[in-house]
Amino acid sequence: MEYINTRREWTFIALAGLFITNAITAELISSKLIQIPIQIGNWSHTFITIIGVLPWPIVFLLTDTLNEFYGEKAVRRLSWLTAGFIAFCFLIVNLALAIPAHPSIGVNDEQFNAVFGQAPWIMIGSITAFILSQILDATLFHFIKNKTGNRFIWLRSTGSTVVSQLIDTVVVLYIGFVLPGKMNLSTFTEIAPVNYALKLGIAIALTPLIYALHAFFKWFLKAKDSKPSA
Repeated sequence: MEYINTRREWTFIALAGLFITNAITAELISSKLIQIPIQIGNWSHTFITIIGVLPWPIVFLLTDTLNEFYGEKAVRRLSWLTAGFIAFCFLIVNLALAIPAHPSIGVNDEQFNAVFGQAPWIMIGSITAFILSQILDATLFHFIKNKTGNRFIWLRSTGSTVVSQLIDTVVVLYIGFVLPGKMNLSTFTEIAPVNYALKLGIAIALTPLIYALHAFFKWFLKAKDSKPSA
């Protein structure tokens, strides 16, 4: 029996697991809309966005780390696998929705459906947006890296996010909410820019952490592999 005994391989497993977990979590909670009140001096406004933006900062960091140390091909394969896992998760959720709840213990069917009863359009939009944005992110990341070498980590990290998350935001909201008639174009044009601005703002704010992770993994992955214990 072969053992996975290299630090590099174990690190990839951990990063991939965290990546998949955050991506699935983001998709599961994205049917909930939240309000964000902002006040600057005498000006105030309440913006609306989807709560699924909350786990995405971790996805940003993981995507950039995996791109940097494992390459475009690894990120592409992981993205396709994650899209499949998201589809499988939605399949299990729909199976759970079809099975009647216990009449007097726990949550009832109405409560369960209110939380997990996402329409097929939302599922299709989530999966489509995820795979398009991830593949585009990996492609742009390595295009910029090939042009700049190992310089300008911030440019390839933020630059790829600027474009990929624009696609992600537009696709998931349009397919998941506008096409099935759950959201009109006026609401879409209000929510989409806020959702995109939040993702982009978080990505820019995380730039120092990206440099810290890059330095850590550059050191960590060069360490000598340990032997498997008996």
